[in-house]
Amino acid sequence: MKKFLEGSQAVAEVVSLCKPGVIAAYPITPQTHIPEELSRMVAEGILSSQFVNVESEHSAASVVLGSTASGVRSYTASSSQGILLMSEVLFNIAGLRLPVVLTCANRAVSGPINIWNDQQDSISLRDSGWIQFYVENIQETVDFHIIAYRIAEDRRVMLPVMVCMDGYILTHGLEPVDMPTQEKIDKFLPPYKPLYKLDPENPLTLGFLGDSDYYTETRFAIQKTHQELLNLIPKIMLEFKNTFGRDYKDGLVERYYIEDAERVIVAMGSICGTIKEAVDDLRKKGKKVGLLKIITFRPFPSEQIYKALKDVAKVAVIDRAVSLGSLAPLYSEIRALFFGKKQAPKQISSFIAGLGGRDVTLDSIKGIFKKLSLNKEIKEEFLDLKPELLQEEL
Repeated sequence: MKKFLEGSQAVAEVVSLCKPGVIAAYPITPQTHIPEELSRMVAEGILSSQFVNVESEHSAASVVLGSTASGVRSYTASSSQGILLMSEVLFNIAGLRLPVVLTCANRAVSGPINIWNDQQDSISLRDSGWIQFYVENIQETVDFHIIAYRIAEDRRVMLPVMVCMDGYILTHGLEPVDMPTQEKIDKFLPPYKPLYKLDPENPLTLGFLGDSDYYTETRFAIQKTHQELLNLIPKIMLEFKNTFGRDYKDGLVERYYIEDAERVIVAMGSICGTIKEAVDDLRKKGKKVGLLKIITFRPFPSEQIYKALKDVAKVAVIDRAVSLGSLAPLYSEIRALFFGKKQAPKQISSFIAGLGGRDVTLDSIKGIFKKLSLNKEIKEEFLDLKPELLQEEL
């Protein structure tokens, strides 16, 4: 059914259709509309679920840890400082192999206080063990929540999934959305049947002390599952296409005019829509440019990225987060991927853009493509920096 929805409302509707038994979330801008709408659905009897009001994001994560461990499909959402406050529990959820689904409404991390969009919050949790999807538009946001539950609860996986949607741009934007029917979702997403759960009738222990005799194996097991996911995700994407009709190919990356491109930008999230528009405009002028959109950031699809970029002459990586004291996060992984390889781009440049909600315009993107035409690799450039706001160098 086609609907014209705000992104947050679309998330609430599709999560409701996925039938979580427990929802726990603490409101934080720009995520607030999601739990607000879900709590309304529960209060009005539209959704048969238990909505748990908590006093913090740490508590919200703890509630869904406990409910999922008890065998109940569960959901939470957060953003920015809330994600960081959750982080202790998020590591536990992954370590306990609990298939929680979380919506991260991407927002800058303080200080200074900033409530606008970048991807620093979810990027900071990249090593937690959670699967991470980054979506471009509201339709993808809807679809990847369904996919998230399907993957998380697969008995070959049993890991939590974070669906990362850009704050305001997607959470508060409005778009036409094809909202799936309950019948199709039920066909694609069977009831949650955990391999193990806390049950007084069949007692077991979760989260016991893992000393040096056991801990390494727990990390290895999660790492091995992430590697296997690179083969499993495309199979589930094919099932999704057969059920809902929308084709996300392998679900790992999207190639946009890559085949003959001489200059390519690599990026994640809603910025890819602007890049596509720039690519379309430049293509009309005969410029061989393209976009490689990273959908699945964890696990990192190294093989798919390598195949897409190995014959491209010049590549620019746009990060909407910064690893202070080191290279930009996505750029560092792309650069490492091609280190020592015979087939590799001649130049891989790094651009940090859109921090704290600063606009990344069509002209900004075209400017990056123009810089790629020069025979100079850019190790790190903060896009559209305002020198007049910087203090004099010491």
